[in-house]
Amino acid sequence: QVLSKTRWRGHITSVEVSACSKMRGVGTFISRPLPFLLLHFTLLKCDITDGNVEHLKREHSLMKPYQGVGSSPSSQWDFWGSTLVTSSYVRLTPDERSKQGSIWNTVPVHLKDWEMHVQYKIHGSGKKNLHGDGIAIWYTKERLHPGPVFGNQDHFVGLALFVDTFCNDLHGMDRSFPYISAMVNNGSLPYDHGNDGRTSELGGCSSEIRNKDHDTYLAIRYSKGRLTVMIDIDDKNEWKECIDIGGVRLPTGYYFGASAATGDLSDNHDIISMKMYQLMVEHAPDEDSLDWTKIEPSVSLLKSPKDNIDDPTGNFRSTPLTGWKVFLLLLCALLGIVVCGVVGAVVFQKRQERNRRFY
Repeated sequence: QVLSKTRWRGHITSVEVSACSKMRGVGTFISRPLPFLLLHFTLLKCDITDGNVEHLKREHSLMKPYQGVGSSPSSQWDFWGSTLVTSSYVRLTPDERSKQGSIWNTVPVHLKDWEMHVQYKIHGSGKKNLHGDGIAIWYTKERLHPGPVFGNQDHFVGLALFVDTFCNDLHGMDRSFPYISAMVNNGSLPYDHGNDGRTSELGGCSSEIRNKDHDTYLAIRYSKGRLTVMIDIDDKNEWKECIDIGGVRLPTGYYFGASAATGDLSDNHDIISMKMYQLMVEHAPDEDSLDWTKIEPSVSLLKSPKDNIDDPTGNFRSTPLTGWKVFLLLLCALLGIVVCGVVGAVVFQKRQERNRRFY
């Protein structure tokens, strides 16, 4: 699925919602009187309303020249570790080994529906498969807690989006890296680096984002319990779907942040901008009456993420076959062939006997 960047970023206000819904289904453009043409153009405006300044939440956005970044009481963004703030980018880690860095919004988000656009760049001198480790985008209860998960704490509470550039699971040949994945946690699950987080991920996609001549983009949308992640790695002003999953519950009052880490291998991990947009969405009265700060992060799945593994398209499928399962399948297939052979031989013999009776 490919959408234009401005269209997917479109937002419709609560006043426009009813108007748009009533106008949807208006007749064709040609051979219509003037009132219908006016309605048609209004409908187009509803459909392609851009994520303009009126929906941009500056208190949750990180943009050049990065004013409001620092440790002062009035700062809206704070950073830690190897993070370097320049006039052109925020470098979370340099292309050096064993570095960690992060940058966090100091203002909690009190929006039920939102969309975060991240412009970033991962580059370095490492050749193919000799670079790492990647960037993580966070929406979590706590901030500025360094740890082993791409420079942030493990057992986090909230949402994480991982841009993982190094494959730790040498047996995982069903996907290519870099790989983008999402995880929702209530603090009870660890992030398993050994298998690249497969046991807890909700979905993902492979994405060649390293050493591009241009910046790369991702967008995270959370609206009415649905989490959607789109990417633009070709700088063609088009979004491509990476993750789309319903049944996601995220509270308000959490913080946005970004972190990165290097180990024995390294890369430059740069954030150019993080732009937060408010989505104007109508909720049912019972949802509006909820205390959204008390919601526990969760995902309503038919099976636990531990029981699934995602393919590169982001769709759940069963866990891979182990050795004994393969043996049983082969044994069943062999027994089936033997049974079919015996039945076929018996049928053939009886037909031969029947034919001899008539000669």
